[in-house]
Amino acid sequence: MKFEKAMRKKAKLRLALTGPSGSGKTYSALLIAKGIGGKIAVVDTEKGSASLYSDIAEFDVLELEPPFSPERFIEAIQAAEQAGYDTLVIDSITHEWGGVGGCLELVDTIAKNKYRGNSWSAWSDINPRHRLFLDSILRSPMHIIATMRSKTETAQVEENGRKKVAKLGMKSEQRDGVEYEFTTVLDIVHETHHANATKDRTKLFSNSDPEKLSEETGKKLLAWLESGVNPLDEALKHFVELAQNSTSIDDLKPAFEEAWKSLRGSEQQAKAKEVYDTRKSELEQAA
Repeated sequence: MKFEKAMRKKAKLRLALTGPSGSGKTYSALLIAKGIGGKIAVVDTEKGSASLYSDIAEFDVLELEPPFSPERFIEAIQAAEQAGYDTLVIDSITHEWGGVGGCLELVDTIAKNKYRGNSWSAWSDINPRHRLFLDSILRSPMHIIATMRSKTETAQVEENGRKKVAKLGMKSEQRDGVEYEFTTVLDIVHETHHANATKDRTKLFSNSDPEKLSEETGKKLLAWLESGVNPLDEALKHFVELAQNSTSIDDLKPAFEEAWKSLRGSEQQAKAKEVYDTRKSELEQAA
């Protein structure tokens, strides 16, 4: 075990957009993805709704049909990774939880067929599958924007001296606590399409007024994500320091072997090899 100095590293976006039906989640997700740039893919569980916005951003779509099991979403995420997309919009992950063939329906089916109606036991089968779905989002090398429907509730509000009925976004239709898995969660208000941050590790939205999401939102998020430290650069820097301070090849070799493993497949690995060869030659000449 080894403690190291804490530092914010470069990261990929993990953004959740929540709101009731019609609040603009899909539209906002595509604008943010456009602002981030690169190749965009969309997993559409909403019967082709994403394609209605093909005029605002260039993207490829996979229209995912039921059953909406965790494994089907994982397969879609992996397909996007293998195809080399930079940003993936999952619209929406509500179906993984409450859709046809989603977790809630699977629990009922497994309970009846395997545990004599005991849903508590059935959750022992579903929990690991749902966790793998969330892990596939967290570990993906892509930027991921996920939408979630909120349970809709209406309320009477007063505006300009007149009373009217407004739709309010309430609890997200996903498992309790799913918001903790994301870097930022923005709740979109149905009436005005403005977003409020309900969770924000970036600190870009926490102290600001509600805002309409746009391409600029994507650019702002990307700038924050890219402002962190590159861990590969830090690993190379650490090896260079060790190499310079090495007084023998016996000291140099294990440091290089560790760097070689941690930098595998990167351009920094080749630079580490150059540093190793140079320092090895210096030590051999000095011997």
